[in-house]
Amino acid sequence: MKVAALGPEGTFSHELAEALFSDQVIELLPTIRSICTRVERGEVLGLVPIENSEAGGVGPTLDALQSMRIAIVGEAYLPVRHHLAAFDPADALEVIFAHPQTHEQCSDVLERLGVPVEHTSSNAASAVEMRNRQHAGAVVSEGIAARYGLPILLRRIENSPSNTTRFVLLRNLPECPDCQLKCSILVDPASDRAGLLYELLGAFARRAINLTRIESRPSKRGMGSYVFFIDFATQPGWQDVIADLRAFSSVKELGCYGRLEVR
Repeated sequence: MKVAALGPEGTFSHELAEALFSDQVIELLPTIRSICTRVERGEVLGLVPIENSEAGGVGPTLDALQSMRIAIVGEAYLPVRHHLAAFDPADALEVIFAHPQTHEQCSDVLERLGVPVEHTSSNAASAVEMRNRQHAGAVVSEGIAARYGLPILLRRIENSPSNTTRFVLLRNLPECPDCQLKCSILVDPASDRAGLLYELLGAFARRAINLTRIESRPSKRGMGSYVFFIDFATQPGWQDVIADLRAFSSVKELGCYGRLEVR
């Protein structure tokens, strides 16, 4: 089956898809939503970013997991290195193009430069915009800089040297959870009351189940109403935790999975 990733060519998603699925046909799509729609139809597997160590959760991916019938069947981690490309010296730049999350991940250096930043739809789009504008720079990966023939002015401008993006592999049906390392769920509480979060976390603590991530997101039912994305290790008793949570909330199982390895 084809693997869909976020395009255009040269994005981090594209680079990771090529490294993980070198023997598969890779289809590049313009948005995370379009990837997830194709996954839900059973036409492709989808490789999408879900969180970054600097910028946090990726909204379009979390929204799709909340509203669509798709499941996580694998995860991969990609160290992210950002560079400032430009034909001019830094003091001659009039604008820098950057994807919004890239901007956030490189905010320290970009703020010190004091050059206006214009947002683009992808790092590859930043490269295209830079080539079409005089006295412009772009925050890009080394692969994109090479692909578009852009000289790198400043290397490694990400805020943190450990900057990492976590990607998930999606399909329209979950795989068997046996021998998987991690599970993801979406918890939608039936009501808002004192002690709700304590009760939710207590279901895991009572069985010594290790939570690897928890993030609240708006339920889209109005201000003050939230759902919780939770990742946890598949230790003995995790199925009983799901049963406990269902006593006071709606639980959507998003999949159990292991780590994807570069072939």
